[in-house]
Amino acid sequence: MTPLVVKLGGSTAGRIEMEQWITVLASATFPLVIVPGGGPFADQVRSSQREMHFSDAAAHEMAILAMEQFGIVIAERHPRLQPARSIGELEAILVEGGVPVWLPSQMTRNADIAPSWDITSDSLAAWLSRQIGGRHLLLCKQVDPEAFPEGLQALVDNGVVDAMLPELLGEETSLYIAGPSSLRSQLMELPMSRIPGRRVGMHAKAGGGDRR
Repeated sequence: MTPLVVKLGGSTAGRIEMEQWITVLASATFPLVIVPGGGPFADQVRSSQREMHFSDAAAHEMAILAMEQFGIVIAERHPRLQPARSIGELEAILVEGGVPVWLPSQMTRNADIAPSWDITSDSLAAWLSRQIGGRHLLLCKQVDPEAFPEGLQALVDNGVVDAMLPELLGEETSLYIAGPSSLRSQLMELPMSRIPGRRVGMHAKAGGGDRR
């Protein structure tokens, strides 16, 4: 069984939702990999770029390191969570029953990914899912997807996901987005035995979570 790839949004950093999602994800009864957002660390890169006027290529590399910083924060919150920098490390942690937290700088260093703010941890999570043959991708957000029209393009247009996600999301990958309402429901259903949130796609209809 290939693991579920879960992007934990940087917008949860420092909030109770971060701790709650970690509790939920660490309880999963099926294999998963956590991809951290950039959070306040990426915000600092944006602020510094405005002040120092460095290139988007430099900002992209710094933003990936920002994801690593948030990933280190996530990984120390629960003993089941372990940082991983390569597919080999991901696989070893999964075999031991752990939950890898992906630190992306090593794997993305020579990847064919455009250095742009259009690429966020959403798209990098989709990219990782394709690298490991994942069939399911979950994005944990601070907004409920039910508040927006159905379909991936509508979520792009409303800024819920980044503009490059439709391109990097594999056709065989099922996309789910979970917001605060899904988190509240899942906290009452521990351990996590299914993918929470709303299933979306290029022209997807809403649907329930898949059991794993």
